[in-house]
Amino acid sequence: MNLSTDIRPISYLKSKSADLLKQVNETHRPVIITQNGEPKAVLQDPESYENMRNALGILKLLSQSEEDLKKQKVNSQEDVFSKLEAKLKKKK
Repeated sequence: MNLSTDIRPISYLKSKSADLLKQVNETHRPVIITQNGEPKAVLQDPESYENMRNALGILKLLSQSEEDLKKQKVNSQEDVFSKLEAKLKKKK
C-alpha cells in the first residue's frame, strides 16, 4: 500500500472518480476512502475482489475441514470411493 496514493478523502472520490477507477484497475491495489480523516470505505477492482472472495472461500473450507478432523468426523478414501461407485451403479 502506498499511503500517498492509496488513501484518499471522499472529496477526491467525488471530483476524480474516473481517475480512481483507472488507478485501482491498473495497479490492482485498493484505495481507502476517508471521511473526516477516518477510513469509511475501500475501492477495489473486480478481479482483485473476486480473487479475495475465492481465497476466503478456500480458507473457510480449510477451517471447516480442520474442525471435522478434530471431531474425528472423517471417512477413509476407500469408503468415499465405494459409496460413490455404489451411487453411480444405481443410476445406470
